[in-house]
Amino acid sequence: MDSNLQIVFGVTLMAVLGVASIAPAFPIIIQELGVSTLGIGLLISAFTFPGVILTPVLGVFADRYGRKRILVPSIFLFGIAGGACALARDFNHLLILRFFQGVGGASLGALNVTIIGDLYSGRERATAMGYNASVLSVSTAAYPAIGGALAMVAWYYPFVLPLLALPLGFVVLFSLKNPEPRIEQHLKDYFRNVFKSINNRQVIGIFVGCIVTFIILYGPLLTYFPLLLGNSFSASPLIIGLLVSVMSLATAYTASQLGKLAKIYSERTLLKVSFLLYGLALFMIPFIPNLSSFLIPMVIYGIAHGVNFPCFQTLLAGLAPMEYRGAFMSLNGMVLRLGQTLGPPLMGVIFSLWGAEGTFYSGAGLCGLMFLFGLVTIR
Repeated sequence: MDSNLQIVFGVTLMAVLGVASIAPAFPIIIQELGVSTLGIGLLISAFTFPGVILTPVLGVFADRYGRKRILVPSIFLFGIAGGACALARDFNHLLILRFFQGVGGASLGALNVTIIGDLYSGRERATAMGYNASVLSVSTAAYPAIGGALAMVAWYYPFVLPLLALPLGFVVLFSLKNPEPRIEQHLKDYFRNVFKSINNRQVIGIFVGCIVTFIILYGPLLTYFPLLLGNSFSASPLIIGLLVSVMSLATAYTASQLGKLAKIYSERTLLKVSFLLYGLALFMIPFIPNLSSFLIPMVIYGIAHGVNFPCFQTLLAGLAPMEYRGAFMSLNGMVLRLGQTLGPPLMGVIFSLWGAEGTFYSGAGLCGLMFLFGLVTIR
């Protein structure tokens, strides 16, 4: 019921809007704009790429100058550039606007959890991270259904949704009451201390795990799963959005229970189980015979993501001192963006070689490797 946390939830809702709302429209965009199956992934990569470069820089600025001074202009740029995408009728123009929307969105998914880390500690932090992941997942459940329904009217209608960020920017500016770090040390000393804090096996393991998590989410699931449904099962954008929404609802419920799960099992155990469940869900997809049966792997995947993502965030926030937390969480945001950016083209290459089935088998294989990697790195 903390109003500050509720405002952070609003930022979280915007952080995932940029991809989840447009993925169900991909089959129609391919037809309307004459885009290739491999090229459609650029709509995701153009949005996520700026975050790979800018997120850690913005995290440093957030530590040095304050969270809100970075967050507020980012929200406004995200809303303006994202809403302008609805006016584009050329794929190249659309990619340019998506790039600028990505510049605005670069800090949103990192500063929201940074502020949660600043506001809470201990078990409250794990619970708040779980609730935030639950909100994120509810939005990723709703956005595909909303975006799919809008795309059935016209392919560009889902791109109107980022305009919702504009009123949120004013709410953050005038109503968010968050603690701000006080750093008086020289910039050189700041970077030296950040590097010392990050340069350990557990932090590196968390970063690698996050990259793989988002490669498999944005590659096989959000890019090639809709294409599989559209091409092999003639599913409409609305049906595609509803199936993706089932996964997100399972994630939302599981994440909301993270505080209870963390009392029973360690984060390390939960992360290992999550990668096994990821792999199982992806491996099952090529064997599914009809649309209704896709509910099973979607629920399994959703449970895995509801455990995986908030566990990584909780572990990392706990390892980061407040005066360096913006850099920590933004570096994590960078690796998330790297995974989001690499996922579509990497799986696109696999798609061109081995077809849709190959993308899901490859994703399952990555999950198996991450299970083994987690045994060694995550403590």
